[in-house]
Amino acid sequence: MSLTTSLLSRFKAQFASQIISAIASAVLVIGLARLLDPNAYGLLFLATSIFGTLELFARLGFAKSAARYIAEYKEKSPGQVPHIIRNSLAFISITTLCVATALVVGNRYIAEFIGEPELAPFLVLGFLYLGFGTFGAYIQKVLQGFEAIELAALLNVLERLSQLFLVLGFVVLGFGAIGALWGYILSYMLAAALGLGIIYKRVYRDGEIAPSIEPGLRRRMAEYSIPLTATSGANVLDKRVDTILVGVLLNPAAVSYYVVSKQVVDFLEAPISALGFTLSPTFGAQKADGNIEQASRIYETALTHSLVLYVPAAAGIILVADPLVNLVFGADYAGAVPVLQVLGLYVILKAITKITSNALDFLGRARARAIVKGITSVLNVILNLILIPIFGVVGAAIATMITYSMYTFANVYIISQEFELQFKLILQNITSITAVTGAMSLVVFGLLGYVQGWITLFAVIGTGVLIWAVLSMLVGLLDIQKIRSALV
Repeated sequence: MSLTTSLLSRFKAQFASQIISAIASAVLVIGLARLLDPNAYGLLFLATSIFGTLELFARLGFAKSAARYIAEYKEKSPGQVPHIIRNSLAFISITTLCVATALVVGNRYIAEFIGEPELAPFLVLGFLYLGFGTFGAYIQKVLQGFEAIELAALLNVLERLSQLFLVLGFVVLGFGAIGALWGYILSYMLAAALGLGIIYKRVYRDGEIAPSIEPGLRRRMAEYSIPLTATSGANVLDKRVDTILVGVLLNPAAVSYYVVSKQVVDFLEAPISALGFTLSPTFGAQKADGNIEQASRIYETALTHSLVLYVPAAAGIILVADPLVNLVFGADYAGAVPVLQVLGLYVILKAITKITSNALDFLGRARARAIVKGITSVLNVILNLILIPIFGVVGAAIATMITYSMYTFANVYIISQEFELQFKLILQNITSITAVTGAMSLVVFGLLGYVQGWITLFAVIGTGVLIWAVLSMLVGLLDIQKIRSALV
């Protein structure tokens, strides 16, 4: 099987997984918003943001480090792979146990520090949430290292679908936000158990095992985990700490507005997340084989196609944010509208980094990415502390936009040092994409006054998509035949 055919097969599996997961997540988010009031919704996701922050100390960088060395050793010395997994799993088990125990012991102190005593019961369940969530994320990274994208996709779908039914089920039965948290825990438990079983069968039962670990390999794994830990820590500052700061400086309702807006962005990430997850280990493998030219063309193609999709998507989100939030989440969440409009451009930045940042880890540039991520993330916290008191929850969105823009441009610069990119061609494509987006936006803006409900909203969105598709084909940005052959 050729590299292109293999990548397409993996992408289709991961794309299908991301689409199913995105739909399930969207239904879950909307269902929770309708079933819980903004305060309960905010408390639930304030708790999960705290768990996500502490998960950094549970995982450190061992999962990604294991994935990187699995990708390197699975062909040249497969007998070392079981040792890579055994050592990384042992490290993660120890750190997760320590962090989860500390969370349970200090739950009341954390709740009092944040100023939300009602948060304490959620934090007690953090032991289980952290434990199973950490192992689930570890399994995804290990399967990515094997380039077993189809298996990783299947596990992801299972987790998200079980999450949908369990979380909403417990809420409908009257268990409220605490019941929703139990739903998340049980879904993570199911996915982790199945994932560990798959890895055991593939690596220990059916694979070969070297008598001992290669000298120095354990040390290299630990050393490479350090910059990955720094990057993960910076990611936590970007993705979690801003939510926590909104809770500390404002209130749970403001948290719900911020979380709802970010979840809309996360929903739109599904296609590009699939592409980035699929391509990242391939870039590392191509570099190891000396195929820089081929890797460069793959990256350019991925970057261009992501911008073709996400630049107009960002414009659309900014334009229809008001009717979208009010119709989907309800009038109680109207405070999310300006936040979502600010985060519209964040969609473009996320599209670029999804195919760039993780690739740097597999290309051996984790340290450079970690330095940039660390700087921008600390700046993000500082800006949050300055802007939230001034602009409220919108200030958190502004801070995210400023710092993530810096991080995105730095990522592209770093990967340009690894690849031979044709910047003139990329800029030409960006010009065409911007022109198409501008024409589409003018039409959508003119039609917004006719939006009165679901039907008219979908009609306006559909009109925008149609104009984008026609214009993109006319200027050569979209090739229907290639898209059909890739997806069929």
